[in-house]
Amino acid sequence: MHRIVLARRPQGAPTPESFRLETLPLPQPGEGEVLVRVTSLSLDPYMRGRMDDAKSYAPKVELGEVMTGGGVGTVVESRAEGFAPGDVVFGMTGWADHAVLRGKELRKLREGLPASTALGVLGMPGFTGWYGLTIPGAAKAGETVVVAAATGPVGSMVGQIAKAKGLRAVGIAGGREKCAMGRDVFGFDAMIDHKAHTDARSLREELAAACPDGVDIYFENVGGMVLEAVLPLMNTHGRIPLCGTIAWYGGADTSGPDRLPKLWRQILVNRLSITGFIIFDHWQHFPDFMAEVAPMVEEGRLAYVEDVAEGLEAMPQTFISMLKGGNLGKQIVRLAPDPFG
Repeated sequence: MHRIVLARRPQGAPTPESFRLETLPLPQPGEGEVLVRVTSLSLDPYMRGRMDDAKSYAPKVELGEVMTGGGVGTVVESRAEGFAPGDVVFGMTGWADHAVLRGKELRKLREGLPASTALGVLGMPGFTGWYGLTIPGAAKAGETVVVAAATGPVGSMVGQIAKAKGLRAVGIAGGREKCAMGRDVFGFDAMIDHKAHTDARSLREELAAACPDGVDIYFENVGGMVLEAVLPLMNTHGRIPLCGTIAWYGGADTSGPDRLPKLWRQILVNRLSITGFIIFDHWQHFPDFMAEVAPMVEEGRLAYVEDVAEGLEAMPQTFISMLKGGNLGKQIVRLAPDPFG
């Protein structure tokens, strides 16, 4: 088997030297375990935080340990009840082409859509967007929601569920191509290119024009200049579901935090509710998410886009590029053909 491990902890943005490709004997499953041949792997921003030697909501990746991450694949050998060779499953396989996991750590996938959808639109990212908007966001028809990284798997879910519930959806993304995708593929009412702005004030002016009734919900997954631009536009009793701050991962953007304390009073004056959430705490809602969203995906009423890189060796550079916004849609790395086609 082959795997990619953390070779050194990055100072700031990861580099290719942060990772190492290793070759090991094929592992064998023990009692209650399953050997999976991985066909596709997910790349997600949270992985950057796991590379740091700091206390967080989840354990760090140790030096020499396989990089954490979700994958889908086919059961090769099973010593766990309920799983048989040929079953297609999702699990936290790590950056590897084979993995041994306990049966209770796997979710069996049903045929009908590509297995890779369990990494994006019908996986953790899609669930994050649905949960944040519908529960802490408490979305109501007639309101306005703003979401950054709007064409990614989280933001695109927020926008489409918002539209389905009768909200005005305004997206922010980087570049003309992504903004066109937000409008034409995901159905946002308006898209704003943050790369066309050099400061929060300029971005805020365009946002204000796109949100004539103010902002009721800001789905926060970026931080930085976008957060600074949105806060003064929030309506009284607005809600901010907070699931990420990618602009500040690894010290990538330090300008926003220096000025944000000056905007703190906006939270008081407008009686805003800010709810930080980690989606791993809320898996009890996953069946509700699947019941609502899976039929929408199967019937073509909810769109998704996958940006697919090829081969395990592509993981490090693809991850580095994704953190800089280089992906167009949900970032996946394909190791073998999708078992569902």
